[in-house]
Amino acid sequence: MPDDQLDDTARIARDLIRFDTTNFGEGRSNGETDAAEYVAANLESLGLTPQLFESEPGRVSVVARVAGADGSKPALVVHGHTDVVPAQPDNWSVDPFEGVIKDGMLWGRGAVDMKNMDAMMLTALADILGSGRQPARDLVIAFFADEEAGGVLGSHYLFDNHPELFAGATEAISEVGGYSITLGGKRAYLLQTGEKALIWVKLIARGTAAHGSRLIHDNAITRLAEAVAILGRREWPIRLTDTTTELLGEIARILDVDPQKAGPDELVLATGTAAGFIQATLRTTTNPTVLTAGYKHNVIPDTAEALVDIRCLAGEEAATLAEVRELVGPDVEIIVLHQDIGLETEFAGPLVDAIKGTIERHDPGAPVLPYLLSGGTDNKALSTLGIKGYGFAPLKLPADLDFPGMFHGVDERVPLDALVFGRQVLTDLLLGY
Repeated sequence: MPDDQLDDTARIARDLIRFDTTNFGEGRSNGETDAAEYVAANLESLGLTPQLFESEPGRVSVVARVAGADGSKPALVVHGHTDVVPAQPDNWSVDPFEGVIKDGMLWGRGAVDMKNMDAMMLTALADILGSGRQPARDLVIAFFADEEAGGVLGSHYLFDNHPELFAGATEAISEVGGYSITLGGKRAYLLQTGEKALIWVKLIARGTAAHGSRLIHDNAITRLAEAVAILGRREWPIRLTDTTTELLGEIARILDVDPQKAGPDELVLATGTAAGFIQATLRTTTNPTVLTAGYKHNVIPDTAEALVDIRCLAGEEAATLAEVRELVGPDVEIIVLHQDIGLETEFAGPLVDAIKGTIERHDPGAPVLPYLLSGGTDNKALSTLGIKGYGFAPLKLPADLDFPGMFHGVDERVPLDALVFGRQVLTDLLLGY
């Protein structure tokens, strides 16, 4: 599709996808410099004065402040991140960094997570400032580096070293919420009001190095494999929070079923593709993600390692780690590589009311429901400054699109008309709240 037929939101999101900002984790990254400079140039074209912050070579975040019509109101942080997780091109039907437009969608790594919202932020600001208007209150616009590795070199770096950038801010919006789901043929929107805690651990098993033909009872790989299998197959019990309890009640009401007869898992599965995120919020998860061991077919290694992604509810971190240690046993060492808090914010207040009202104007009759995110966002870092974060990147989606499956998935894509919808909703919200 020619550029002159593309909404600016799609064009900017496509341009951002073409910057390969892959974040491999554990300190390896292609960096965000090019994307950050592109974003900064867009902000400058709107008459703003963005600041670029480099935590380490190539790891660049961008922050700008926008004056609101009423400076007495607390500021609102609107933030995104410009890094993405790796993509293996052989698994994709398109080049993940080409920014392909086909079938009415924008394809590429970051189309969903979260260069779509980055673009919506820029075009919403253009709609407001370009028409000579102001947002209702001061805005802190931020594009963070390193979110996909826990934000150590992005949001956490800025909050630790430059907290003055966020002075006067009390609330924030970003990913991962605002998108629509379909319940019993009725569209609804999920507002993220919390997220699980994050614990990334490394398992290390040790044994005897030996020739591959020998009988070895303390094989490090075998020991590690047993620990990995135990954690990967662990069925953690359901534990409901205020957020998940309220969400399940709303799902039951919309579907007209008795929540006492339909269990939590059954209710969540009724949300269709959204269950991919929601089901994991009902319990702790321990997912093995990386295995490292050995170097030759006929050599038994003396060390084997695995990475495990643990997500538990806020406040349960210590108890979860203790149970993980018990499950894997004393012969496997556990090293915590990164840990961050869980969050839960009430589904009430002026910002929530403003979001509900904005959705009602743009999609009449569609309710807004609270939900807990199974993953994590830069809202964790904002909370250290007392800023309440919500996930609201508004998208009106077709019922058959597995949107949660696009996050860190293959053939990541977003409908072009959903980007236009998001731009309009975000513009309306920032003008009114």
